[in-house]
Amino acid sequence: MTKNINLIRSTALIKFLSDGDILTNVKNGKFKVTSYKKSSVVHFDGETCSKLEIILSGKVVVDRIDESGNLLTISAFYKDNILGGNLLFSKSPYYPMTVSTQLPTDILEIDREALFELFCNNAIFLRTYLELTSDRAFILGDKIKHYINKTIRESIMNYLNYESKKQNSNHIKLNITKKALAERIGVQRTSLSRELAKMRKDGLILFDTDSITLLK
Repeated sequence: MTKNINLIRSTALIKFLSDGDILTNVKNGKFKVTSYKKSSVVHFDGETCSKLEIILSGKVVVDRIDESGNLLTISAFYKDNILGGNLLFSKSPYYPMTVSTQLPTDILEIDREALFELFCNNAIFLRTYLELTSDRAFILGDKIKHYINKTIRESIMNYLNYESKKQNSNHIKLNITKKALAERIGVQRTSLSRELAKMRKDGLILFDTDSITLLK
């Protein structure tokens, strides 16, 4: 119990509550900590979002299966990240993709009505909640936008054009690994390597381990 209370108290959202409020909500079951083993499904695609969840420890990922049957990671969530914040009070509160753990994970579950009561009684809590969910929704929406109705080449070019503008150069220094780049654009590592080779053959790019140069 003490370990859970300390984990709950350390989160960006809950730290604005008093120790008394935290303890009361834990005792009456409105705050509940659930532990998941590695590779456990937290929510299935289409499942109703009925509570707010905050990751206390571990790692959670949002996955999708592509047309070839490959499982791709759309986004990862870590300690202090919120799940379901943008769905809970929606008219269509359904998870659009499968949510699962990649590491042993502890998640704080907050009852929907208890959350609404906290909004009404604590303006700082409400403002922090809105900031956290808005930031995460923007990041996730931006990533999903790259995966829908786009070829691998289009996704790669979007990334390269963005980095080219950011670095003010057609010679783009890679600050992430090829594996991380593949995850970012939503493809397998082998698919990324294959497409990069095709793009080089087509005279679009040159690349080595640490950089990619746009030729056209």
